[in-house]
Amino acid sequence: MPNSKMIALGEHRSVIRDLFEYGMERKKIVGEDNVFDFSIGNPSIPAPEAVGKELVRLIEETPPTALHGYSSAAGDPAVRRAVADYIRKTFGVNETPDDIYMTCGAAASLTISLHALLNEGDEVIVFAPFFPEYRVFIEKAGGVVKVVPAQGEDFAPDLDAFARTLSEKTRAVIVNSPNNPSGAVLSEETLNAIAGMMKKQSRLSGAPVWLIADEPYRELVYDGVTVPYPMRCYADTLVCYSFSKSLSLPGERIGYIALCHEAEDRDRVFAAICGAGRALGFVCAPVLFQKMIPALLGQTADVSAYRKNRDLLYSSLVSYGYTCVRPRGAFYLFLKAPDGDDAAFGETCRKRDLLIVPAAGFGMPGWLRVSYCVSEKTIRGALPVFEKIAKEYGLK
Repeated sequence: MPNSKMIALGEHRSVIRDLFEYGMERKKIVGEDNVFDFSIGNPSIPAPEAVGKELVRLIEETPPTALHGYSSAAGDPAVRRAVADYIRKTFGVNETPDDIYMTCGAAASLTISLHALLNEGDEVIVFAPFFPEYRVFIEKAGGVVKVVPAQGEDFAPDLDAFARTLSEKTRAVIVNSPNNPSGAVLSEETLNAIAGMMKKQSRLSGAPVWLIADEPYRELVYDGVTVPYPMRCYADTLVCYSFSKSLSLPGERIGYIALCHEAEDRDRVFAAICGAGRALGFVCAPVLFQKMIPALLGQTADVSAYRKNRDLLYSSLVSYGYTCVRPRGAFYLFLKAPDGDDAAFGETCRKRDLLIVPAAGFGMPGWLRVSYCVSEKTIRGALPVFEKIAKEYGLK
């Protein structure tokens, strides 16, 4: 008999994936131009030109055995050195190659980190709104999810609620900034406040409470916004990074875990990361794209194109009468369901082949996520549908 929990996960996809799969089937029936799919964070902006050039260079100049053979389990030493050097120079922290573990993207980074840190029954705090798969990853690692609500129009964490949620059972706290699904960015003041409370709880518990920073959207910010680097605020930190969004390479599944060099019991924690990678089968991340990374560190796809999409979508939806939050980063816009029922409003949109994601699973019932990493053509095609629905709901 197969594992019942795995059957349940396999039979019931995430709402994001379910909409994405539905959209692909609908496009076969009514045509691609008639389905407005804002469901998944799949970048439509091309990768930087340097990606193609480096790929060609590696293929032409590197022996196949070096390009397609195994690397060390934790990653190619030269790549880990390049990543550590970049982090040290960019953020001013003391990172070394022995603090870096190359992974198959952010999902692998998070899964490895949680399995490395958690014992059965340990609690992990997440801040609403949060990526729904956090719950899957945490529970698979034996942890218990504790949700801290957001407050205010900028979806800042409720710090009083966070203080009440921290306990001697708390093993880790996940922060995601810029945020999926809201586009909110944690200020340095807020991150320092979170770190201060975690330090206090660590002293009370006699063991560190770990900060896991999920950072695939770090470079995707607008209007001069800066994203504070978590290791500068808190030593017991793991940064889970992916190049999927910054370089528009989601299908290549390449990223890393960076363990703060100043973390308590650093050597044993890194050993646990290596052990978790081994147990989960996440060793030797894709070597071709590992070797791509040193030449691409610090580069991004065209962020100005996302900003243009954001401005077009946000200004249009607000003019139709919707309540939206202006994103400061990432490529998601949060829209409030006109009648407060995100599932019902999402279904109303789906019937018109407008695919947006109800946010109850993100810990924010009554809201929906609109992923605007699509073509401008898709946005412009969808706007009349958004406007028609707004009129049906009496918003305009």
